[in-house]
Amino acid sequence: MKNFQTIASIAIGLAACLSLQSCGKPPEVAKDSGNAKSGKLVLTGSSTIAPLAAEIGKRFESKHPGVRVDVQSGGSSRGVNDARQGLADIGMVSRALKDEEKDLQAFTIARDGVGIIIHKDNPVSSLGDEQVVSIYTGKITIWKNVGGKDGTITVVNKAEGRSTLELFTHYFKLKNSDIKAQVVIGDNQQGIKTVAGNPNSIGYVSIGAAEYDINHGSPIKLLPVSGVAATTENVKNGKFPISRPLNLITKNKPEGLTNEFINFAQSPEVEDIVKEQNFVPISR
Repeated sequence: MKNFQTIASIAIGLAACLSLQSCGKPPEVAKDSGNAKSGKLVLTGSSTIAPLAAEIGKRFESKHPGVRVDVQSGGSSRGVNDARQGLADIGMVSRALKDEEKDLQAFTIARDGVGIIIHKDNPVSSLGDEQVVSIYTGKITIWKNVGGKDGTITVVNKAEGRSTLELFTHYFKLKNSDIKAQVVIGDNQQGIKTVAGNPNSIGYVSIGAAEYDINHGSPIKLLPVSGVAATTENVKNGKFPISRPLNLITKNKPEGLTNEFINFAQSPEVEDIVKEQNFVPISR
């Protein structure tokens, strides 16, 4: 009888354990089936790419709730250095890689141009290349000398390490040490706000960033370069002379979550985001 009671007690105990899925242990969570992604990605670098990458990151997070995408700006040089040193999973570089950077992997997600901006109330409608050089080297200091009002020109330049500076000086055959600037700024938004707040200023920024802000009421305008209007459309058709790729870079061949994000950033799934930010989508 005692043996029967013991057996019965064991059976009841086993049934209770089975009904609770375990005896005293929390139920096991089903392992990742392969579709769910989790983890954190850190992107650093170009201030031109940062807003685009942030929006792409938000959409990527919405598809993969377990993923967090942290986007930090600081310039293309930071993107290169951080990717090399492992401080970021992905660097952002708004130009083609230099010869000494070819050890890195680059993945283009869009194209953009660099355009000259002035205040929208400035009557100047165009500047020749030589006039731009003369303004930036301090040979022309009054707007009246290039068809504007009688005001002193405020030259706005980009800080070292910014790819827009490199493209600007390369196109106009300038050395940064030759530029006589009254204001030195970091990212595109600083440049746009500076010019918008000073009717006598001149600067240069991402065409995509400038068009976006113009469409949202910023009092600036883009000047043509070599007679070609500074528009996203002219970057797309190859007519605008100062254009560049917007790249995501990695130290090694990307794997796992990093590879998933880069593929997503190059996919048609984000083409609407690229266009909304006034950049040129890549052809896949």
